[in-house]
Amino acid sequence: MDVEGYARRNLERGRAPQDIITDLADRIVEIKKINYEHALNFAHAVLVEVQATSNLTADILKYEKAGVSMGAFGVGSRGTGDFYAHRKIAEIIGTSGATVGVEDMDDAGVVQAGGQFIVCTVDGMHSRLSDFPYLAGFHVTRATLRDCYVMGARPVMLFSDIHVADDGDVAKIFDYTAGVTTVGELTGVPLVSGSTLRIGGDMVIGDRMTGCVGTVGVAEHITARRLAADGDLLLMTEGAGGGTIATTALYYGYHDVVDRTINLTFLRAADKILSSDLLGSIHAMTDVTNGGLRGDVHEMAKTAGLRFVVIEDTVQDLVDPMVYRMLMDLEIDPLGVSLDAMLIIAPPDVIYQVQSLLSGIGVKSLVVGKVEAGTPEPVLIRDGKEEPFNPRFREAAYTPLKKLVEKEQQDFEMMTQKVDHAAKAAIAKKERVIQKLSGK
Repeated sequence: MDVEGYARRNLERGRAPQDIITDLADRIVEIKKINYEHALNFAHAVLVEVQATSNLTADILKYEKAGVSMGAFGVGSRGTGDFYAHRKIAEIIGTSGATVGVEDMDDAGVVQAGGQFIVCTVDGMHSRLSDFPYLAGFHVTRATLRDCYVMGARPVMLFSDIHVADDGDVAKIFDYTAGVTTVGELTGVPLVSGSTLRIGGDMVIGDRMTGCVGTVGVAEHITARRLAADGDLLLMTEGAGGGTIATTALYYGYHDVVDRTINLTFLRAADKILSSDLLGSIHAMTDVTNGGLRGDVHEMAKTAGLRFVVIEDTVQDLVDPMVYRMLMDLEIDPLGVSLDAMLIIAPPDVIYQVQSLLSGIGVKSLVVGKVEAGTPEPVLIRDGKEEPFNPRFREAAYTPLKKLVEKEQQDFEMMTQKVDHAAKAAIAKKERVIQKLSGK
């Protein structure tokens, strides 16, 4: 619980300070093991700090509100709202001069230094794995390494950031780190730095955990999405999912499926490709994560300016059988969730050599589609017929709560207008401060 947010909202609504303190103390006692008198003092201190930071007018201390919440817009939910917000972030960052920058909407960023491509990626742990720290650390590390590999880079180091709320057990940090370093040690990539903090310091009570893991890698040949070409084929490897599938299995009671996600198949496959002579002939690679194939193919078509055609039946053959049965039981779209499979985009002769290479190490892969010239769009072949293959507002609802939230629909066009306004305000502030600090 964010006690600062609770106090600030109630103060803005005009509630009497003493009533806020009393009600907040009641909620604090529910969560923290402290006596009521201390809870009252705690709540009073919170209100003092909130009052001291309310109604500030300095430009640097306020921001233009969109009036649209993260949840309502689907930010972080790997659908149309999330993709839209990320394109706004790219606008705020602007032209960075990077070899592959945020405007490319790719899995990793790339700069050139010392005659090599330096690749950097970062992934946030799955928010619903807070109570399962080892799983959270394992899957987020695997995710950031995937993003590095699919840019054609060999990972050389990991960094970690872990935040646990005030009442969380310290052991969460240790278990999470054990998950991170399990993957790191098995792949020979060391964890070299990081940060450990409390979520919101004293102002957030409870035991929620969140964090991220990043990777730095080096490459001589990059495989960015924008490099896909007309005539390329799409080769996809089998996937058993990662954090998303583990979360689905946990919260729907399919606990035996969680073990299916504990593997290094993707990383072994990627390492094999990077060690081969085929890497230089591969145009692009990605991992099937952001809203599943629906999201990834949509973004690739936009970035490459080409038509991406995907065959549904073939994709289904590449979902781990136990995972696929669970998704079918729960009526979850396999095309709309993260499968943690690899998607390789290259000319036909290269694709078949890659397929043979992967088969040699026991990794199943199939050609699931092709790239064509034409209107930049994703297309799905279902039962022999073409149909639109667009991402949904959020990725396929994969927990009971997400299925409930999915039913809540709002005016997306109205929200985007408000988000646009807020993004423009942030850009304007950035320009004001830059002008001030540069003395212009």
